Amino acid sequence: MKKIAIILSGCGNRDGSELQECLSLMLAVDRRGWQYQCFAPEGLFEVVPHIDVEDTEEEGTVLDMEQRDIFVESARIARGNLLPLEQYRPEDYDALALPGGMGAARNLSTFAFDGPRMEVVDTVADAILETYRAKKPVVAMCIAPMVLAKVLGRYEVQLTLGATDNQAAQVAAGFGCKVQACGPTDVCVDSEHKIATTPAYMVGTRISEIFAGGENLVAALAEMLG
Repeated sequence: MKKIAIILSGCGNRDGSELQECLSLMLAVDRRGWQYQCFAPEGLFEVVPHIDVEDTEEEGTVLDMEQRDIFVESARIARGNLLPLEQYRPEDYDALALPGGMGAARNLSTFAFDGPRMEVVDTVADAILETYRAKKPVVAMCIAPMVLAKVLGRYEVQLTLGATDNQAAQVAAGFGCKVQACGPTDVCVDSEHKIATTPAYMVGTRISEIFAGGENLVAALAEMLG
């Protein structure tokens, strides 16, 4: 039975892991009779409202940014079955997966704040690099390939961030990646480096597209695993 490690970044598309992308990935893995284990780094992040909040500053009230813990919030998605990312060992799993959501750009890395000067959280970078060096597949959805781009760009990996002319794609190309344009259900497969990525909500607009993309991503993973 294949075992897939999934890195979460919180809970919610604006400041954590995108729920629909996570579920599409988990469901596709489970449908194949495989197992998955969720991991997350620890650390505080600033909560972003998931509904539009009117600016009340003119009335003398400023909304303070609430802080939450990445690990604690990720446990919501994993139904409590979550391990600290520092416990991840590539030899225990067949592949590593990163669903999208802005948590990948805010909590797993600093792309949302620093753009091309971005850094990746040490435990996240270690997990990706160690998996890659173990010659095991790494797959990612939506904006999460940006994290792969920073860590693996030196190896000239091929990946997708939806279009080729958006900021993320341009930064990824600057890191050395070969960036491919893909539709919401398409998968960019780099067989040489065992990398597979799908754009999801980078270009998708419907939940059905996200679940189709998740299924196609896991199908590509299955081919790489043989």
